[in-house]
This record gives sequence, C-alpha cells and structure tokens, in this order.
Amino acid sequence: MKNHFIQLNIKLLILFQLLCIYSCTIPKNNSMRSSNIHVIRLKPGMDLKKSIQAYVNENNIEAGWINTCVGSLTTYNIRFANQPKTHSDSGHFEIVSLTGTLSKNGSHLHISISDSLGKTIGGHLAEGNIIYTTAEIVIQSSNNFIFKRAKDGTTAWEELQIEKRKN
Repeated sequence: MKNHFIQLNIKLLILFQLLCIYSCTIPKNNSMRSSNIHVIRLKPGMDLKKSIQAYVNENNIEAGWINTCVGSLTTYNIRFANQPKTHSDSGHFEIVSLTGTLSKNGSHLHISISDSLGKTIGGHLAEGNIIYTTAEIVIQSSNNFIFKRAKDGTTAWEELQIEKRKN
C-alpha cells in the first residue's frame, strides 16, 4: 500500500512539473500572431527555386525565410561565390542546407548539396535545380515586415530592403 502512494505521489509530481513547464511556454501576448509557418513538399521533377517562388507568390508572402529544407536533386545549378555564371551537374545529390529570404517582391536563396561521396558544395540557388525524390521545406513568415530588393549603391546587386509594416 505504501509503494502505491509513493508511485501516485511521483506521478502527481511529474504531472505538476509538466503543467508548470507548459504554462511557461504559452505566449503571454499576441506577438506570435504576426508569424506564420508554411510547410511544403516538392515532388520529383519539380524545379526547387521556381516552386518555392511560386508558393511565395501564391501565398502573398512579403517577408519570409527558410527554416529548414531536406531533400535531393538529380540536377544542380548553382552560382558559386564571385562567379558570373552558374555551374551545373547531373547525378544524385542530397540537399544538406537551404537558407535565405523570401518575398513576392524577390527572394535570395543559397544552397549546399553533397554528392554520393559526401563532397559538399554550395552557392547561390539558380533555376534548374531538379528534385530527385523530395524536398521537404519549412518556411516562416512575418506580417510585421515587407522585404523588397533594390540596388542601393553598396553593391552591383539588388540587395534586401526591409520595411517595417505600419499597423
């Protein structure tokens, strides 16, 4: 009987601790409402960059970023650092990283891929990266900002311009 009460007390203590932890993680304000999570899966033969941009445009995302992406490619097309042209190859490549900013006003993405020996390369994502098995992508966006791209005189490229959305 004594063991039964000890086990019950331990279970109640664990339940109390879980309730305390959960109550600490509940947002206390409405700031989370300004953030959205989007999850997409691309299928074989789809173009990675075109498909992401189409999703961004269809969902009217003005300020987003890649949280994570895993998947594989049969063809890559990447512009390496400080190179004017893209480089392509065919085979089987794992997407080990995808990062960047997203907007219906223009996006900027970088990718890292590895080959069958684990050799990894990366650079600016161009069109022509074709999905092999899948690309599982999580995008987060904010309603507090608007991302635009424009030449600002600091580089020859259209760079990110950030506007705070007026409430």
